[in-house]
Amino acid sequence: MSFSAIPCVNLRLPNKPFLKKCWCWVLFKMSSNLRVSGSHGRLSLSSKKHQQQPAHHVQNLKGGVKWRKRLLILWVLAGVIGSCAIFWCMNHNNVTRRKETLANMCDERARMLQDQFNVSMNHVHALAILVSTFHHGKQPSAIDQKTFAEYTERTAFERPLTSGVAYAVKVLQSEREQFEKQHGWTIKRMGTEDQSRVQDDYIPEKLDPAPVQDEYAPVIFSQDTMSHIVSIDMMSGEQDRENILRARASGKGVLTSPFKLLKSNHLGVVLTFAVYKVNLPPDATPKERISAAEGYLGAAFDVPSLVEKLLQQLASKQTIVVNVYDTTNRSSPINMYGPNVTETGLCHVSNLDFGDPYRKHEMHCRFKQKPPLPWSAIMMSSGVLVIVLLVGHILHAALNRIAKVEDDYMAMRELKVRAEAADVAKSQFLATVSHEIRTPMNGVLGMLQMLMDTDLDATQQDFAKTAQASGKTLIALINEVLDQAKIESGRLELEAVPFDVRTILDIVVSLFAETSQDKGIELAVYVSNQVPEILIGDPGRFRQIITNLVGNSIKFTEEGHVFVSVHLAEELRTLSGASCEAFKQKQDSLCIGGTDSFYTLSGYQVVDRRKSWESFKALSMSSQVEASGPINLLVTVEDTGVGIPKDAQSRIFMPFMQADSSTSRTYGGTGIGLSISKCLVDLMGGEIGFASEPKVGSTFAFTAAFTRGQANSQDIKRQQSDSVTSEFQGMRAVVVDGRSIRAMVTKYHLKRLGIQVELADCLKSALSFISSASENVNMVLVDKDAWAKETGMAFPSLLKELQQNGRSNSLAVPDIPKMFLLATSISSSELDDAKSMGYVDTVIMKPLRASMIAACLQQAFGMGSKSQQEKRQPLTSLQSLLSGKQILVVDDNVINRRVAAGALKKYGANVTCAESGKAALKLLQPPHKFDACFMDVQMPEMDGFEATRQVRHTENMVNEQIESGATSSEMYEGISHWHVPILAMTADVIQATHEECTKCGMDGYVSKPFEEEQLYSAVAHFFESDKVQPTS
Repeated sequence: MSFSAIPCVNLRLPNKPFLKKCWCWVLFKMSSNLRVSGSHGRLSLSSKKHQQQPAHHVQNLKGGVKWRKRLLILWVLAGVIGSCAIFWCMNHNNVTRRKETLANMCDERARMLQDQFNVSMNHVHALAILVSTFHHGKQPSAIDQKTFAEYTERTAFERPLTSGVAYAVKVLQSEREQFEKQHGWTIKRMGTEDQSRVQDDYIPEKLDPAPVQDEYAPVIFSQDTMSHIVSIDMMSGEQDRENILRARASGKGVLTSPFKLLKSNHLGVVLTFAVYKVNLPPDATPKERISAAEGYLGAAFDVPSLVEKLLQQLASKQTIVVNVYDTTNRSSPINMYGPNVTETGLCHVSNLDFGDPYRKHEMHCRFKQKPPLPWSAIMMSSGVLVIVLLVGHILHAALNRIAKVEDDYMAMRELKVRAEAADVAKSQFLATVSHEIRTPMNGVLGMLQMLMDTDLDATQQDFAKTAQASGKTLIALINEVLDQAKIESGRLELEAVPFDVRTILDIVVSLFAETSQDKGIELAVYVSNQVPEILIGDPGRFRQIITNLVGNSIKFTEEGHVFVSVHLAEELRTLSGASCEAFKQKQDSLCIGGTDSFYTLSGYQVVDRRKSWESFKALSMSSQVEASGPINLLVTVEDTGVGIPKDAQSRIFMPFMQADSSTSRTYGGTGIGLSISKCLVDLMGGEIGFASEPKVGSTFAFTAAFTRGQANSQDIKRQQSDSVTSEFQGMRAVVVDGRSIRAMVTKYHLKRLGIQVELADCLKSALSFISSASENVNMVLVDKDAWAKETGMAFPSLLKELQQNGRSNSLAVPDIPKMFLLATSISSSELDDAKSMGYVDTVIMKPLRASMIAACLQQAFGMGSKSQQEKRQPLTSLQSLLSGKQILVVDDNVINRRVAAGALKKYGANVTCAESGKAALKLLQPPHKFDACFMDVQMPEMDGFEATRQVRHTENMVNEQIESGATSSEMYEGISHWHVPILAMTADVIQATHEECTKCGMDGYVSKPFEEEQLYSAVAHFFESDKVQPTS
């Protein structure tokens, strides 16, 4: 584009007839509109068509027509003469005022742009002096990439027109190899020499190395907005090379010609200052300046964005159009900002001085719209002005519509950016909160684990396990908010590990035991014997679903019971048509259905639980389960609470919704538990539903698909304690309970301990069974509801009398059975009566779970000490891996160090602790004795990632020296390749990803608090063979 093509108009008034001028103006507007709509060709054809009208039409005009036409012409000319005089005066005044206004507005914008550019240039110059003083003037340098990035980011407001700054150091060809080794990357060449066609997917790592030349200028420091140009040789670009040569010779800031910037593809310029040695004299010659140059500081100016920001500060920015040109080459100026408009219009030119005498810049200003014709001229030019007004109205409406669409688009873009920023801020906030809460919880759980490893009796062990399980559940509850965020972003994934469903339910019962006892409600669990012992799935998410449902049931239940049952979905298919009586007759299935108010766990009325799963597709299928196929579980949680109102049942699974959303509601909660549970059930390939009646209760049911696991899984064996089960093998017990469902729940827990169980509905039946039994009965468990005072007081004496007199077959009873009372809650008077009648220290408080029953039985039978003495077990697989290994634990928190060291020492490792990343660097300098290192991620001064990078850098240098023969391997204990396994320890469950750890050279990670299974998985890769060298 030539400079003469820049749209400017001659300010002289037209000297042609007004009518001809009006027709030309109208035709110009019409042709412009037709070009926009793609109809310019049709206009040309129409013009030719009218020009080809037959000549005989003119020749047929009669004389009368001629004089009428002449009169019309005279009348029009008279009107035109008068309108021209009025139009001339008004137009002259308007043009003069518009010219003055345009000049003032253009000069104001040019002055503001020039002043802000000078301010930015001064700050860039000051930054160049700062780099010269603190980077080249100090040994070692006081500036690194992080410092430079933080400083430039914090001082960005001082450079309002710059989009980023970067510093390139001067490197000679002889220094290139050492420089690349020092920085760990290769000097790269720019993607294109003229930088005119840079793609959006610009990736520095894919650029070719810089070709061999006398001198390089690789970027070593950059602002975060320009981090993509680090390692790129600025001398390989034509514009930057010219800029660098002029800057170091002149000692002043110089500008490039406009070109497309990297990444953004926006037109911009680069301001370059040379950084000299500190001792350079101020009157140095160009030759001395070139010799003293140490580097080059460049600042990128994104001209379109910067000028747009400047214009937005002015209220009248919409009235004029601004173009900024680089006019260094007057014959071919470059449009740096503004539209390329070829139509003529009033134009004002303001010179811009950006401090570089070699570069010339101008600002051209035009009004956005042509001035409208005066109303008097419009009134007198009737026919022509009507067309003009119609065309103007159409154009005006179209422009308004376009402007509205553009405004809506920009508003949507802004909302999108805000939403993305809010999502990032939410993720960062959740990660920080998770880390800050999980860090002290790591100490709590770690100390509990160390406490459990001491010599505790069975009851203390159960209390410690419950506390530890509660702590783990607290972490799980903390993660609920994180889960909601992951679900919303679609990043939630499920594990596939072996687990025991019955153990999961025991943990859930332990969590709510105290709450249910305080409220006096029954809490019980039952798992069908058809459910496999070991399943493969995500036990944490499965427990989370049940915990949410049980927690809600207990919260909304004041009397009665909460009953959790687990069955195979196939059991429902075979019993879907059965009646309640059939359930009563088949005891294995009695916990599935039945709505009789007297045939429940507590005797209270419940809803028909079959309604909660009647719409499940998995239960309507008639296919049989294959041995290797998926296992579909049906879990139901039944309660006798307040129920869910009918109007709230449709929104019960919506996040943050409450059945009672008023501020005075009785029950609290966040309202996300059921929403998360539904999402987790969907991920597990299941369905969830419920049935509820106000003032009766609710039943929630869900299905989940798992895989059948091996019963001898090593991971499960480490969690189970077979010693407790073996202690009670062969024992016989009688359970006395008038409610058959509750009796079956008690039988279920006792059978898990290997005890043979018989049921009796009253004490008389139990006494009759004991008297007629062919084998000895070791214990009698009586529910509190079945224990009548008169009968209970007589029962111990009847047992003694039975022992003394013998049975009816004259065989003496060897021992009196131990007596146990089962109670959800018991008063002090009732407890005293029970103790006086032989129930001394043998009251088992509900809810029942296998570990609690085992503890009470061990205490009653005197098995506790023996169990503690036999607690020592052979070395586990983890002990065989870690025994004798030298482990370095690096953590700034003393409690976390104690926990990690205690966990590792438990398995025979020799642990050394370091409190910081710098201390770890000294200990890991080859040669060293350590087989592995557990490194905390977040530490002051030097975090785990940076410490790992430096360790890997040191190891690589040593390995290169050994490989090149510069150093003998004997100096490093005969090891030819050094690489110590480094595992990250972090409480940040969002940021602790495998990708982030491996990026800095780590070999894996364990999240705090880490457990045995996770620790085994992390170290098995390195220590699975005894032949592996410590540092290999």
